[in-house]
Parts: sequence; C-alpha cells; structure tokens
Amino acid sequence: MKIQIEKDTFLEALQSASRAVSTRAGALPVLSGVQIVARGNDVTITGSDLDLTIKVNVMAHTQGDGAVVLSARLVSDIVRSLEEGTVTLEVKDSSATLTSGRSSFTLRTLNADEYPRLNAIEGQGVRVEAQAFNEGLKQVIVAASKDEARPILCGVLLSSTEKGLRFVATDSYRLALRDVEGISILKTGSSVLVPAKGLSEVQRLLNTGEVEVVLGEREVSFSVDNAVITMRLIEGDYPNYEQLIPNGYPNVVTISRDALAEAVKRVRLVAQDRNSQPIRLLMKSDGIELRQVAQEIGEANEYVDAKVEGTQIEVAFNSEYLLDGLAASGSEEVMIETIDPLKPATLRGTDQETFTYLLMPVRVS
Repeated sequence: MKIQIEKDTFLEALQSASRAVSTRAGALPVLSGVQIVARGNDVTITGSDLDLTIKVNVMAHTQGDGAVVLSARLVSDIVRSLEEGTVTLEVKDSSATLTSGRSSFTLRTLNADEYPRLNAIEGQGVRVEAQAFNEGLKQVIVAASKDEARPILCGVLLSSTEKGLRFVATDSYRLALRDVEGISILKTGSSVLVPAKGLSEVQRLLNTGEVEVVLGEREVSFSVDNAVITMRLIEGDYPNYEQLIPNGYPNVVTISRDALAEAVKRVRLVAQDRNSQPIRLLMKSDGIELRQVAQEIGEANEYVDAKVEGTQIEVAFNSEYLLDGLAASGSEEVMIETIDPLKPATLRGTDQETFTYLLMPVRVS
C-alpha cells in the first residue's frame, strides 16, 4: 500500500482522529494508534477508545488497497515536523515508511488485525442545521462534569420539546439549560444522554451547513463534512434538574456582561486559588460591589454599576463558574436572580429567554 497526500490534509485528519485515541492504562496497545485504510483514492483515518470513535475521510493518490495502524502520537509529530508539500506513506510487511523531501522515517506498525471492527450505526439519519445545534451545545457543555467517577454528570442531556430540542448539563455545582427551536432528532417525549467529551469533538467541526445525526440503541453518530464521530450513549437516570430551578426570584440585578466579567477577573487576582476560591458579590441599590479576600495576600474591591431590584444581600460564587456562565450567556446584558445567600441563583441573558444558567452559592464566613 502506498499513499501520497498533502501534508496539511494529512496532518489535519491525523489530529482529528487522534483525539479519540485511548490514553487509558491497561487499554489494548493497538488503541493507542490510528488506523489508516486506503481503498481506491479514498483514505480513512480512524482513532478510537471504543467509547468514542472519530473517522476522517480524505482524498489521496494511492497504489494498492490496504490498512495500517501507527502510533497516533508519533505519526502526528512526524507529519507536523515535515516541510510543506507531498507526504508519501508506504507500507511493506510490518513496517511503514514516511518520506517528504529529504526526510525519511521508518516505523514499526501495530497489529492491524487486532484493531476493532467499528461498524456504522444502523438507522435513518436526521439532518439538522449545524449552527443551531452548535449554539445550543456551546452554551451548556461547559457545565458538564469532567469527573469520570460520576459518569451520568459527564454527559449532556438531549431531550425533545414541543418546539425543538433541549440541551442540559450539570456538574452538581452549576447547571446550564438551553432550548433550541426548530430542530428535532428525537421522538416526542424522549431523551438521550450523550458524553460531553464526544460532543466537544463534534463542536470543533460544526460551522455552517448541516450535521447528520444517526441514533442507535446504545450509540449515536454525527457526520460533519468529511468526518464521522460515533460515541456510546451514557446509561442511567439523569437528575431531576427541573425541580432545582425556582419559580421566581425576589432579587434581580441587570448588569453589563463584559463589565462584570472584567471586574471579576481583576478582583480575583489576589485569590490564592483563582479557580476555586469564592468571590463575594454585594448587591447594593445602584450596583454590585465585588470583594475578594485572601489570607496573607491581600484584598481587592471593585464597584460595577447595575440596575438592582429587591433587597441588599451578599452572595459568594466560585469565580470560574461565574465567568463560564457570563461567557455562555450570549448577551450584552445579563440578569442575576437570587433568593438568599444559600439558595441557587440564575444567570440569564436579557435578550435570550431560552438559556438558563443555575449557579450554587458558596457558603463563606
């Protein structure tokens, strides 16, 4: 098997597929590699850890059909280092040779026979607008947990609504919810829990046009341009998030998103741990006073003008989670709604009623 392909095309496909390659201790050695398959002038590059699979199809000049599995990290590093132009990959027996210009690398291959058979999901695909799907996804995915000890919270819940599709994610400290009208991939009243890790890879590829979604019993695939991303669905019951969202709030602050975000970034500079140390927000009659106190380091205060309705209260939030919510709101102005210092608060964009970011306060002395 011999493949001749442009470096940039090859490298982009390798990098995409490599993001699904297994990094788990004890995994099959062959899963640390990318599978490269040539059939005619079609070349398919695949990475998989069995839970997540990314296949990228590219055009190349080939001689002979075949398949090879190479170390994902090594082949990506080599191709990245080569000069611009055509890269030639030639496979003979148990070795593969990569050449470009005056550079030549000969690599031992991984056992292609041990690479798992990754069949396409059977089922009818549904095409939805990529931009609308991406907008819903990007506003909630930040709230999904990264703690694999709680797999249910590592997913994004997709559920059907009367008008379209709902995206929900939570790590138990904050929750993000976004309704997108006019797109549907599920039967009425149904929902699926999709790994956030895989959806992050889908998000990298979404721009304009359409994405095709194929839903199986235990898997879902997303086809975007020349790539297909397949992942196992997460099994289990998602938390009853709707009961966490209060029906109303006595205290509402309307404030410039950018002004608040920049103030948070400045004030938390004195924090010993900026990602976890809480920042205090004191709601006053005409604005918010931000305060950060760090033992043995110092203190920072800043005042931001705002429209305030309700009583004067002080609430503390994880500053990183607050910034995530502000960034996801997609609005120039946001509303922060509170009940008291210990009950969940919500953050919403003033011009986007379909997005809700629920944030748990932090108890401070």
